[in-house]
Amino acid sequence: MKLIFNNLTIGLTTLLFTFMVETGFAQKAPTAQDSLNDRVTALEQQAFIQKRGEDHFMVAGLATIGFVTNVTTTTIGGASTIKRSSTFGNADTYEFSPMLLWKHGDKFLMEFEPSFNNDGLSVNWADVSYFVTPGLIIRGGYMVIPFGIYNKRLAAGWIDKLATDPIGLDIPVSADYGFEVMGGLPLGDMKWSYDVGVFNGMQLLPDGELQGAGITDNNINKTFSGRIGILPLSNSALEFGFSALTGKVGDEGSAYPNTRANMYAFDMNFIQPIRPFSVNIKAQYNIMNVDRANYVNPNDSTQLYSYNNHSTSGFAQISVRPAFLNSTLKNFEIAYRYASSITPVMSAWGQNETQSTIGVAYWINWRTVLKVSREIINTSSTVNQAIVPYTGISNSNSWYIQFSIQL
Repeated sequence: MKLIFNNLTIGLTTLLFTFMVETGFAQKAPTAQDSLNDRVTALEQQAFIQKRGEDHFMVAGLATIGFVTNVTTTTIGGASTIKRSSTFGNADTYEFSPMLLWKHGDKFLMEFEPSFNNDGLSVNWADVSYFVTPGLIIRGGYMVIPFGIYNKRLAAGWIDKLATDPIGLDIPVSADYGFEVMGGLPLGDMKWSYDVGVFNGMQLLPDGELQGAGITDNNINKTFSGRIGILPLSNSALEFGFSALTGKVGDEGSAYPNTRANMYAFDMNFIQPIRPFSVNIKAQYNIMNVDRANYVNPNDSTQLYSYNNHSTSGFAQISVRPAFLNSTLKNFEIAYRYASSITPVMSAWGQNETQSTIGVAYWINWRTVLKVSREIINTSSTVNQAIVPYTGISNSNSWYIQFSIQL
């Protein structure tokens, strides 16, 4: 028995030593002279072996380059001035946004998309998603606010049919810090989707405009925003959406800490084959209301002024593509969009704008497109002339050539 025990002890000791040598954990007994770098390297290698196959990393993103030429005529008091420009880069014709995706196991996805656009570096979003079930995703971080369909689903250059964005459609903060819950479920023969979240929200400026509060909230209240989508047809060709956003926007301790902003949006998306064509109709209408407040006249601090802080904006777009033809023509798509933006009358920033855009897109493949667009924007000022000078009316005519690709 003693001999068996001794042999077993020797065998186990030999096996343990062989395992330690082969796995790289020990070539010899650790001493004070062991290199820290060697030990760290061994641990990193072992961690890599354990994680391999569970994590995945991918770089995607988008790039947009192009050219725009513009002629703007401004008329004030019967006198007109003309301004011409021609440039290879502006907010509508240049963007480079690599998107870094890291999938950790089957449940977690981390997204980070920096962006170089409008002559500066920014971040489109940076968040972590947890896939709870097929119909439920929880997300936290810096993300696009769920409101309407354009900003979250249609704004990318390789998706949009035209070279520019609809005017006035951006809410004052399109991306913010917070948490959201999203997903979709069948509803009989229909389908429905939901996307709701809580965010830091917006900040009321001294002239009644709104901006994002940023990473540090300006008050102790949070902003809630969400969208519900209904697809009533079994083939999902038609979708209706309703969005709502509400939250306090006044600074804590200011003259109007309880001032609240309420916003609503209605949207629709329709895709239908009418052979040999594919017809796509999209639309969205926004309503924004901010509680009435008294603002200090910047030209005379002893005077206050007020106005009905109500804004509306929206667009309707139709595009037609001969997608069922067996020729090169199937790669072309013609699109037209009309948009309107009305900001508060008698404010320091009031104006009425209309935008007409028509264009032709050539789809090199499903995620690569070359677009030529013509756009006309008419603007009339409705400012409070006791606060700021009257800016008259203007007419802007632009041509765009734009190439967009999803990386």
